[in-house]
Parts: sequence; structure tokens; C-alpha cells
Amino acid sequence: MRLTRYFLPVLKENPSEAQIVSHRLMLRAGMIKQASAGIYSWLPLGLKVLRRIEQIVHEEQARAGHLAMLMPTIQSADLWRESGRYDAYGAEMLRITDRHERDMLFTPTAEELITDIFRSHVSSYKDLPLTMYQIQWKFRDEIRPRFGVMRGREFYMKDGYNFDLTKEDALHAYNRHLVSYLRTYERMGLQAIPMRADSGPIGGDDTHEFLVLADTGESEVFYDSAVTDIRLGEREIDYDSVDQCRAVMEEFTSLYARTDETHDAARFDEIPEERRRVARGIEVGQIFYFGTKYSEPLGATVQGPDGKSTPVHMGSHGIGVSRLVGAIIEASHDDNGIIWPEGVTPFHCGIVNLKQGDAQADEACEKLYASLSALGLEPLYDDRNERAGGKFATMDLIGLPWRITVGPRGLKNGVVELTCRRTGESEELSPETAVAKVAEIYATHHPHLQKDEPMAGRSFHTWL
Repeated sequence: MRLTRYFLPVLKENPSEAQIVSHRLMLRAGMIKQASAGIYSWLPLGLKVLRRIEQIVHEEQARAGHLAMLMPTIQSADLWRESGRYDAYGAEMLRITDRHERDMLFTPTAEELITDIFRSHVSSYKDLPLTMYQIQWKFRDEIRPRFGVMRGREFYMKDGYNFDLTKEDALHAYNRHLVSYLRTYERMGLQAIPMRADSGPIGGDDTHEFLVLADTGESEVFYDSAVTDIRLGEREIDYDSVDQCRAVMEEFTSLYARTDETHDAARFDEIPEERRRVARGIEVGQIFYFGTKYSEPLGATVQGPDGKSTPVHMGSHGIGVSRLVGAIIEASHDDNGIIWPEGVTPFHCGIVNLKQGDAQADEACEKLYASLSALGLEPLYDDRNERAGGKFATMDLIGLPWRITVGPRGLKNGVVELTCRRTGESEELSPETAVAKVAEIYATHHPHLQKDEPMAGRSFHTWL
């Protein structure tokens, strides 16, 4: 994308209404614009990040064997009356009436609707286990929406639901989701710690929240610092293996880590003092096992191996896709702006032309742009007639992980400058080497970008 053809309404000053870093930077970087309290329009740059995160979630759900679907944002109140939650849910539910005086609601969550789908089409234990999920807009009428997309009223969320014959099967689904979520967050450059939590209006006895440590987090968290040393990394996990999923679950949850709602001071004091940590965290996901809480009142039963009708065991699993945009910024920024991890960046590399209109610089930038694009990468070429300082400030603000700077002086020596946004370190490289290095970095995050032949050995001009 060429910046002269892009819509990027960046702001030089911090908006007065923004209280936390992610809200300020999302407004300044032209990612969102407030439509009303707690409701935002997603502008092109923000939408690209949102879609990157969504794609990672889809890929990891598919890896775990879960099936994507899509349910409506407006539901009938009748299903919620069947489950007993219509009156119990509270004022956060937006209740509406259509022209036929039927009670409807804007979906805050979809346990009732997915259970109705299940009971209409599944009748035998032979069709189990089954896990379906969607990524859809939700609405909760927060009494005081704040912090931008972190605490909005309208939000984009992945919600998944498992149906199993027995409690043991459902707990395997619970463990499988924990593994899947851990890998999802790691691919986004985040360490999300699973913490024992309160189930709230969803219900159920078993639930873990995934929290990213950040000073602006709304939850106070208590944890053993040793938990921050654990990573899934490149481990291959068989999601069908009960033992493997249970082992990962135990590894990540055996050390103490809890929110303030479930904190046990006595257990916390048993941790060696040098490892006790009290901090704040941002919730970015939660998993639940709630047994037959919804299947019994809604009649979601199957015929078991013994021929008898039995209610299925269920669980639900959510990831705040739009909230993750803010959480990543809270965890990855500096005084100059956002620092996107490679897995979610809106553009893979920025190209800065220090002397727009100079024939040699223009030609080199065009070749870099074409070369990166030919390798399946998305560069953002700042081709504006602006001063170099303004171009650098824009690139730092929007946070692209890598920047290639092109100027007449460097080109005389046959080099361009490749800069890492996270460290600020730069190196002078030939144009072809700079492109090859950027492509190799992203091959680890996007395997489909890998090529069969070594990139470093290609001629720069053959990539055009």
C-alpha cells in the first residue's frame, strides 16, 4: 500500500478523552474513531490488525478440531426465558422489542442459541464430541464504558461451545481449549497467564481467565513469578490426547495465579517470598465448564450407549478479539508509539523515501515495494512529499516492526537502512539482502510465505 493512497488520519496530539495508552495510541494512529460511548468505527489500519488477530484465532481453532459457524447478533428472548437467564442477566443485556411486540435482545453471549441448534439436530452420542465456535459482534451495555476498546459496549469476540457425553469428556475439551488459547496468545507475541477465576453470569464450577500483565489492567492479580517462565513454544501437541492436554493444563495451572475475586491469601503466603507477585492484568479470554446447566433446562439430550436419554455436558470458551488489539498495545509500546509483534502487524514492513522525487530513490523504493509484494508480504510505502522527520514519526506511531529507509546518500554506496522498531537498531544492507532478511523473519510467523529456493541468492531485479 502507498501512503498517498491510504486513509490514515493520524493525530499529533494526545486526545484528552483517552485515559490509557492503548486508547490514546489507537486514536492517534488513526485506527478507530468513536461513534458513541463505548462504540467505535474501525478505520482501515485498525481493521487490518483486527483481521490479523481474527485469522490467528481461526487457525488455532481449526488446529484443535473446532468448527466455525456464525450466529445472529439479535436473539429471541424466549430461549433466555427457557434457561432462566433473561431476568437474571442484569442491565448489561440490551433488551429490545420488534414491530410485532416480540421481546428480543442484542447478543451478549450465545449459550442458549447454540444449545437450541444442538438440540434440533443432534440426538445420538455417536455424534459427539462436538465443538463449534463463532467470531461475532457482541453488545453489553456497560454502565461506564471506558478505556477505548478495552471496555467498550460493542466488541468483537470469539465464543465457542463444546458438547460431550460425560464430564470426563467435557473436561478434556476444557483442557484442549486451554492449550489452544495458550498457543493463540503466543503467536500474537503475548504471554497470557491462565488464572482461576469467578464464573459470573455464565455459571459453572470450573473456569480460568487468561490475563496479560499490564499496569492499566482492571484486575488485581496474585501469582507465583515462576509461572511467567513457562511457554508452549514449538511443542507439538496432539489435541486428541487426553494425557497430553491434561499435562499442559497441570503445567500452566499448578503454580499459584489468581484474580482478586478468587485470591486465597493463605495459599499465596505459602509461596517463597521472592516469587510472590502482585500486579494488574488485562483479561483477554476465559474458558468454562458448566456441565448440564444449559442442556437440562433446554432439553439438549442424546441417546447414550445404553439407549437412555441423557443431557450433554457443555462448556464455553471466549477470546476478546477486539480487546486483544488494545491489550497488545498496552503490552508493547514506547514513548513514540505502538510496537506491533510480527504476528499481528497491519503491514509487514515500512518503506521510507527520504527524497521523494529523486529518480534513483524513487526507483529503488518502487523495486523494494514490488519485491516485498512478490514474496507475499504487505509493505507500506511512505511516498508523501513530507520531511524525513515526519515520515519517521508516522512509522514509529503506527508501530510497523521493520522499516527500510532509502536515500540518495546510501544508494550511492549500494545500501539501504533496515531498522527494527522494537530495539531501534539499524544496519546498512544491499536492497536485496534487506528484502531477504525481512522475508525470512516473517516466514516463521506466516509459513505460507516460505519459498523453495534460497532468497539470499536471487538477483534483486529478478524479484520484480
